[in-house]
Amino acid sequence: MDDKRSWWTDKVCLITGGSRGIGAAIALQAAHYGAAVVVNYYQSEKLAGSLVRSIMEKGGKALAIQADISQEAAVENMFLTIEKTLGSVDMLVNNAGVSLRKLLVDTGMDEWQTLMDINLKGPFLCCRRALGPMMEKRCGRIVNVASIWGMRAASCESVYSAAKGGLIAFTRSLAAEMGPWGITINALAPGPIDTEILLTELDEEERAELAGEIPLGRLGRSEEVAEACLFLLSEKASFINGEVLVIDGGWKS
Repeated sequence: MDDKRSWWTDKVCLITGGSRGIGAAIALQAAHYGAAVVVNYYQSEKLAGSLVRSIMEKGGKALAIQADISQEAAVENMFLTIEKTLGSVDMLVNNAGVSLRKLLVDTGMDEWQTLMDINLKGPFLCCRRALGPMMEKRCGRIVNVASIWGMRAASCESVYSAAKGGLIAFTRSLAAEMGPWGITINALAPGPIDTEILLTELDEEERAELAGEIPLGRLGRSEEVAEACLFLLSEKASFINGEVLVIDGGWKS
């Protein structure tokens, strides 16, 4: 633990969509290792506040900031607040995302735009704003939370798949671009994870059926995705760049 803490101490870690699910699990573990954590949220003010209080009660540093990451001005204001309060962002986790299960012929342009704005434009805006200070330091970590559906076919999730596939391509290209500055950029591609999104999309019987298709016989947990993310943010992942780590229990291997 001491070795881990020496790497994380004095680093600022921003997690978008960090108030619940995978984002909250990442925030808790990053704070446990010693990073100052920024929990970005859009609407979940109470959850974000509760998470920050929990971190601070354990002696950690944490800050909750409301921002719509699809809006350039909101992203700029968020980063300015972080820099004035904690310092520049050393680690960025683009976790915020929205999904859509719908036939393409029934999908409206507003739904298309929302998915592209949150799942792809948001990470673009946050990466662009974070990279300047990282380049000056010649050090930085970015992890983009994509999806298994960004790599493989998904019926009734064509728009979501397109957005997450774009995020994976963005990750790989940006990793090549930023490597000379010592900045690593990787992606996670979770499969079925037992989060609020999955609970709203599938009933209990459907979740049980899905779990039965996974070789490990269960759905994944947010904490397991968080552990993978923390590894990619850590010093031990210093030579891993432009990769996509699949976390699906062998489901689509």
